[in-house]
Amino acid sequence: MNYNIALIKGDGIGPEIVSSAVRVLEKIGERFGHTFNFTDYLMGGIAIDTCGNPLPQETIDGCRAADSVLLGAVGGPKWDKNPAALRPEKGLLGIRSALGLYTNLRPAKLYSALSSECPLRADIVEKGFDLMIVRELTGGIYFGERGRRDGKYGPEAYDTEAYSVMEIERIARVAFETAKKRGGRLMSIDKANVLETSRLWREIMHRIGEEEYPEVVLSDMLVDNAAMQLVRCPSQFDVIVTSNMFGDILSDEASQITGSIGLLPSASLGDGKCGLYEPIHGSAPDIAGQDKANPIATILSAAMMLRYSFGLAKEADAIEAAVDSVLEAGLRTADIIGTSDKAPLGCTAMTDAILAAI
Repeated sequence: MNYNIALIKGDGIGPEIVSSAVRVLEKIGERFGHTFNFTDYLMGGIAIDTCGNPLPQETIDGCRAADSVLLGAVGGPKWDKNPAALRPEKGLLGIRSALGLYTNLRPAKLYSALSSECPLRADIVEKGFDLMIVRELTGGIYFGERGRRDGKYGPEAYDTEAYSVMEIERIARVAFETAKKRGGRLMSIDKANVLETSRLWREIMHRIGEEEYPEVVLSDMLVDNAAMQLVRCPSQFDVIVTSNMFGDILSDEASQITGSIGLLPSASLGDGKCGLYEPIHGSAPDIAGQDKANPIATILSAAMMLRYSFGLAKEADAIEAAVDSVLEAGLRTADIIGTSDKAPLGCTAMTDAILAAI
């Protein structure tokens, strides 16, 4: 099979980690008889510097034409003072909207080989955890009306959260389907004691569950309690579904308790097969070009691409097993070296080790 993949290497360490993932995909192609074709496009800070636009139309067109998209990272302090329209993050929000990617899947798994790096108590760590956060991606407060106006106490700013029935229904079905394929448990996170959008969210989650997914056990939890429970007992969760802003916050919290954000991938999906796959970490400009970056999150993002966009489960399993293997062997990049007395591997050497394991 032939697959066309759009590459957005982005800023900072993005080019290094995307190049590592490309090497892994090429190895998978050799082993399983697939051909992956790669085309580079600009987005983020480099696009601003090159053509004055964080998301050029050429990038949108190329990503729409591709079978899927692999992204490194965008942003950095160089562009922090730019006006809103010329911020690298504007490109990220734009490409999600342009591709109709309304679902973000963020797994958070504690690798046994890295349990000592988990910041939680030993009795919590020994239970382990392996959860999936399903985050609504194109609605809510991040995409609502906003502005500044004269208020009761003078000038004020406002941001508006709104969710339609359709938006909640479609993310609900993604979450229930995800739970069906895992442990059959779904936790819906909201703030229904305060927010009207959350009350609608809860109503629709229960209706969809009762009418279409009676085999999935659905529970509700308020977002403030969820933030506490993630550090008190993360093993209680299987699949979590929540709104855009709540998902943004909780998924970062979940990533931290794994011990390193350098290990965690993500997938942004819509109704079609094309998705946007990226590591959850940032562009780390302080180590860019020094061969110090951890490529694992991007490599695992490529594995998610194989699984969710291309339906290549065995190929995805091969990548994930290889990552498990190198971690069990004690190989580490600097961000996960912990108390090991071994010298940390660079980005290239870690990629080489994963290729050998494949």
